Amino acid sequence: MSPIPNGRVIFNEAPVAYPDPRTTLVYDTSETIDLETSPLNGGILVKSLVFSIDPYLRGRLRSPETKSYNEAFALGQPIRNFSVAVVLRSENANVKVGEHVYGHFPLAEYHILKDLTGVRKIENKEGIAWSHYTGIAGMPGKTAYYGWKAYAKAKKGETIFVTTGAGPVGSMVIQLAKLDGLKVIASAGSSEKVQFMKDIGADVAFNYKTESTDEILKKHGPIDIYWDHVGGEVLDLALIHAAKFARFIEVGLITGYNSGGIQPVKNFGNVLSKSLTIQGLYVGNFEEQYGEAFYNDIPGRIARGEIKYLEYVKHGLQSAGQLLVDVLKGDNFGKAVIIVADK
Repeated sequence: MSPIPNGRVIFNEAPVAYPDPRTTLVYDTSETIDLETSPLNGGILVKSLVFSIDPYLRGRLRSPETKSYNEAFALGQPIRNFSVAVVLRSENANVKVGEHVYGHFPLAEYHILKDLTGVRKIENKEGIAWSHYTGIAGMPGKTAYYGWKAYAKAKKGETIFVTTGAGPVGSMVIQLAKLDGLKVIASAGSSEKVQFMKDIGADVAFNYKTESTDEILKKHGPIDIYWDHVGGEVLDLALIHAAKFARFIEVGLITGYNSGGIQPVKNFGNVLSKSLTIQGLYVGNFEEQYGEAFYNDIPGRIARGEIKYLEYVKHGLQSAGQLLVDVLKGDNFGKAVIIVADK
């Protein structure tokens, strides 16, 4: 077989504020691959089916001199994110042709995995969409599930406030909270997203662009759990309206991702006066502890319709740059995924 183009998403330049969908990430087809003869050296050749696009990617689109908890992407090289792929060839005895794998892979149509470090085989006995394994049954779902298990310490009758409640993590948290008997306050940025939050059980759902977060929390709080994706002013308001011994679960600080830095917290003194607990959540810390329970539980719930979920789907890797901008600006409605191939 002759070599064929292998489309990839290349980190082309570090943005100052929001990424430029034309120049930050560039779709490149200059690399070729021979699917039959390219050496595997004991590894496996996979074909990408679907990729996740997530807000945290913005933090890796930077100069390597700027240090953070995640390594910066290398300029001129493909970015990486969570993906499901199908095995085309294998020299690894633990993986067979036709099996599906999930992991943190380069955004490329084809790639060779040297080993199975960080790779999980997905059997998909439930028959759900492969894209779900990059969303509600993948990293975002795990973030909600692991964080809830580890940090929520939820008690029936308590009140939780969830920001970006229509997103893939927030919507899962709303549903987990309702299963545990909590009152849920949730915010999002459009009327359609507000309706979705109501549909999945939120008791108080509001559009933060048209309603006052302060007034909502004053009326429906105090809050016992704050699930935070945004930071900034909303975090400060949550500190004001927190109940004594409230738990703050910090998952993201998206308001500072494209504005030059995280907004300082003005009401931090309430942590002391109200005996609050603030916990940063990094999903990878709990894979060993909760991973098997997650896969044994969540895909089945999705298949049975017990967990509701929306996707914001684009086709082809050339859509990656614009899709990331959509996610960072909140223009997506549902989990952002790129379908590369159907099978």
